Amino acid sequence: GDLKGVEVHLDHIEELGANGIYFTPFFPAQSNHRYDASSFDVVDPILGGDKAWFSLVKAANKRKIKLVGDITSNHCGAGHYWLAKAKRDRNSKEAGYFYWNKKYKWGYEGWWGLESLPKLNYGSKELRKAMYEAPNSIIRKWLSPKWGMAGWRVDVGNMTGKYGNIDIHDEVMYGIRKAVEETKPDAWLVAENADFVANDLAGAGWHGTMNYQGFSRPLSSWMNEKAKLSGGFQGLPNDSPRISGKQFVDSMKNFNGSIPWRALVASMILLDSHDTPRFRTIVSGDKAKHTAAMTMLMTYPGVPSVFMGDELGFEGKSGEDARRTINWEDRSKWDSTFFAEVKKLAKLRRTEDAFINGGLRWVAAEDNYLAYLRESKKSKVLVVIAAKPCSVDIDLSKLGYKVSKVLYGQKASGSKIKFKANGATQGVWKLS
Repeated sequence: GDLKGVEVHLDHIEELGANGIYFTPFFPAQSNHRYDASSFDVVDPILGGDKAWFSLVKAANKRKIKLVGDITSNHCGAGHYWLAKAKRDRNSKEAGYFYWNKKYKWGYEGWWGLESLPKLNYGSKELRKAMYEAPNSIIRKWLSPKWGMAGWRVDVGNMTGKYGNIDIHDEVMYGIRKAVEETKPDAWLVAENADFVANDLAGAGWHGTMNYQGFSRPLSSWMNEKAKLSGGFQGLPNDSPRISGKQFVDSMKNFNGSIPWRALVASMILLDSHDTPRFRTIVSGDKAKHTAAMTMLMTYPGVPSVFMGDELGFEGKSGEDARRTINWEDRSKWDSTFFAEVKKLAKLRRTEDAFINGGLRWVAAEDNYLAYLRESKKSKVLVVIAAKPCSVDIDLSKLGYKVSKVLYGQKASGSKIKFKANGATQGVWKLS
């Protein structure tokens, strides 16, 4: 539950095969989720404060594990000292950081009208300086060598800089990108909800997005098993829709065609997150489906991102339910066999050049299975993912390939991939 706890279990991250950790906000706040920061300057003392952060950075650097933070560029919290100063003195620079609105009894505009999340006004030059322009600004400070962060995930990136008819979103986004590149050229800048605005990923803005639209939502719609998920799912007031494999691939193609390749490969791909039900619950506990989905996660273009505990088969019906911490003392509920498979897949993702540098070519899109090629100069790999019982039949000779090695899953040889699947399954084969 704190940063020291993360440091103590870096061996688990290393064992999994991950080389980076994305943290939800660790700033002081009034809520459990901390998306309502009362300061962007320090680590919450409850999590160990700045001292624990510096210790974690040092330990992570030794293991070559990068740390990515979470910033709410769209809003702060009602407890933020900026707001307190603005309320005391309407002539202060901080007063310009917010939108004041008398229709609310608290006097200011909040994100979605919420008092707890005051909306930030980037019409203020002083706010821009404080957030990203000045040498000691928030964005730059945490990326500096002293603070050691390797990148930012931007919360509700699509809404930053927008209010009513005011739209200075692009200016702010480009400003944050400029600050990141000037401070740490190899840092990663990934935004939530950028997948709703393709222009945000056109090249000069966010490097990538949390790829819900072009990966996790269509995958869940193809694989879900009528799970009863509390609070709705995918932003809908009902359970997840059901689609065929062909519809799934059409969705992926549609999304991929709207953004540059470099934005696709710089985007987080994920089965679930701190804002969704866990994938194991989405597929009603079907381990075979979870393994097939994890295979796709580790072999598809992008940055595979595993929400903590997913590698152990944890379940959860909503984002809030899924945020429970890992129980390190009692491991009886860990799915150790699944963890072993995830480690194999993570190793493949790190070591096979096709998954690191390869393109994407769809080979099959049937109702219950799909297939794609990942091809680089050094490596060619075919991946088949089946969601339900089906007969797989793929003729590689038409593509000029044959199987040279089984990398994971179903066995195959020669120029024909042919097998019957009794349920969800997968196959990954190196080609020559």
